[in-house]
Amino acid sequence: MNTLIRPALVLLVIMTLITGIAYPLVLSGLAHWIFPEQAAGSVIVKDGRPIGSRLIGQAFSDPRYFWSRPSATAPQPYNGLGSTGSNLGPLNPALTDAVKARIDALHAADPGNRAPIPVDLVTASASGLDPDISLAAADYQAPRIARVRGLDLAAVRALIDTHAEGRWLGFLGEPRVNVLELNLALDALK
Repeated sequence: MNTLIRPALVLLVIMTLITGIAYPLVLSGLAHWIFPEQAAGSVIVKDGRPIGSRLIGQAFSDPRYFWSRPSATAPQPYNGLGSTGSNLGPLNPALTDAVKARIDALHAADPGNRAPIPVDLVTASASGLDPDISLAAADYQAPRIARVRGLDLAAVRALIDTHAEGRWLGFLGEPRVNVLELNLALDALK
């Protein structure tokens, strides 16, 4: 029996050292070397204080700001520890009710805007953490922001264009804009 247990324990210790300690340390070191900003969380700092991450969305409800895509994380929105989709199917009444409530909130914030609402403003993503919205979603909100802030609509749309990001490698994903960075740029406008 001793001849069976000893090799098993030695193998357990060796594999624990390799897969539990060495492998994670090597990968973390490589990540910090190759992608230093992303590995550190892509933190955005303002006045010496971290105010958010470029990679995780934040809740904005003030009409003066661009609103993010809804989050499906619970109990608080954009909770990285609770990253998950809502798993509500298209026929689920809870999804229908949530979308209707989000549409009502958008109409209440901008009653004169009768343009079609982009889907990413009323539905959560698979992760529930998206920091970006589509250019259509940003453009939909531009008139409200221009009116509430007393800005020229062309200036707000130019700000969107300035912060727009294209497709990754020219063909992957959709053009988008980071909501936190766009709202910081709005605050910087005088």
